[in-house]
Amino acid sequence: MHQITRLPNGLMVATAEMPHMASVSLGFWVGVGGRYEPAELNGVSHFIEHMLFKGTKRRSAKEISQAVEGIGGYLNAFTGEESTCFYSKARHDRFDELLDVLADMFLNSTFDPLEIEKERGVIKEELAMYLDQPQHHVQELLNETLWPNQPLGRPLTGTEKSLDSMTRAGLLNFLRTNYVTGATLIAASGNLSHKRAVRSVARLVPRFPTGKRPRFAPSQNSQNRPRLRLFTKRTEQTQLALGLRTCSRHDERRFPLRLLNTILGENMSSRLFQVVREDRGLAYNIYSSLSFFDDTGDLVISAGLDTNNLSKTLKLVLRELRRLLEAPPTAAELRRARDYVIGQIDLSLENTESQMMWLGEQLLGYGKIIPAPDIKRRLAQVTAGEIRAVARDFFRPERLNLALVSSRKSESGFTNMLRL
Repeated sequence: MHQITRLPNGLMVATAEMPHMASVSLGFWVGVGGRYEPAELNGVSHFIEHMLFKGTKRRSAKEISQAVEGIGGYLNAFTGEESTCFYSKARHDRFDELLDVLADMFLNSTFDPLEIEKERGVIKEELAMYLDQPQHHVQELLNETLWPNQPLGRPLTGTEKSLDSMTRAGLLNFLRTNYVTGATLIAASGNLSHKRAVRSVARLVPRFPTGKRPRFAPSQNSQNRPRLRLFTKRTEQTQLALGLRTCSRHDERRFPLRLLNTILGENMSSRLFQVVREDRGLAYNIYSSLSFFDDTGDLVISAGLDTNNLSKTLKLVLRELRRLLEAPPTAAELRRARDYVIGQIDLSLENTESQMMWLGEQLLGYGKIIPAPDIKRRLAQVTAGEIRAVARDFFRPERLNLALVSSRKSESGFTNMLRL
């Protein structure tokens, strides 16, 4: 059972009561992420995420960890394009202690200059780690290609240049401007009552800075022909990422697109997995995935393969896209895809952490909770014709973007292949 209360200062509290569970999960969400950053502050949201673990007026970094791990819980955080989340989980009778720690991090972090310098180095190491992982690097190259010269195309970790220029004043100014009540959600799920959660949070209300949720610049989609980005690197495999811009999370086409993605490449039963891996043995790993944002989205096909098999694999991938354009999926494929997606929704909501994530994603993404039964009902209504229709809407040459991390030195021949 989901319940939502908006407090007088604009702060929102949401709970999912699961009285049969032994645990409680708590998240402090901010509806601000990488796409809210100006170019000169690229990576500031992620930097702030790190700094909130580095010490408060009451606790050192070590004491923050001990306060949660010492009661059998854990603490973590992540930064996305449109939100940032700090979350914890422990036994349900430890809720007030989790709330105290997260509120302390959120409201009292000191941003000590020495800790900022240390964390700048830590984040640079994180950035170097990602650049050393071709499967991660290729995704960042694809984002730059899909969304050139705009926040969605920039790395969430920032760059060496932007990290070097990040100052304490810049971090604190971004925090004060964006970590305000209108952008903040406190979500909890598990063995607790909504009334108790609201009562506990209400005691903290005066300490939260008030303000409205900020806005981001809309995405720009001026592409009129396929784009290719090659990064040449000595590596055993070529990493491929083929992306197509799609629709926003508010678009009704997201439902048939969700089933299309399952048919295309989401699991081992998918067409791409069967054709590329099982039938021809061209890749160990190949899959497709969806991302939805407030005003746009993308579908990405990723694979790691022997460089000598690159052309052959790319032709097969494009052939599978054309198949979805030319004919609707069979009744059996549609049924399997629908049952898979509905089953995954049910499985994903089994524990307190996933319920807490659901609350945050729904409320920050839609401004309301869309009940899981409503989503499953809409998915059950998707027809084969709708799937073919969204393929025709989005599978177009002017939406194709290909990124490669490969030992190949030339793009020759690949641009001409990007046809549908």
